[in-house]
Amino acid sequence: MNPTLPNPAPETTEAATVEAEAASRAVLNRLRRAQGQLAGVITMVEEGRDCRDVVTQLAAVSRALDRAGFKIIAGRMRECLTAPEDGGTPSMNEAELEKLFLTLA
Repeated sequence: MNPTLPNPAPETTEAATVEAEAASRAVLNRLRRAQGQLAGVITMVEEGRDCRDVVTQLAAVSRALDRAGFKIIAGRMRECLTAPEDGGTPSMNEAELEKLFLTLA
């Protein structure tokens, strides 16, 4: 390594960590929102609310969970397909990632 050139690895690692933490917060926010929506659906069922209203809210919960799953996969896709720095094999191959992605569809 040339001592006059800066080592970009720490900045890259730090940026990746910050990005991963932000993605994790976004997923948690989506899951908490879905949790709140699901609690609302449960209350609606307990109160005997109109089935159309219940189904509409249940669909919203389902979409929120799907979005959280897609966010997780999108955030990890590059990580899963990229070989680790130690030269090992990727943690997940493309076919496995595709299968995982399709479980949400």
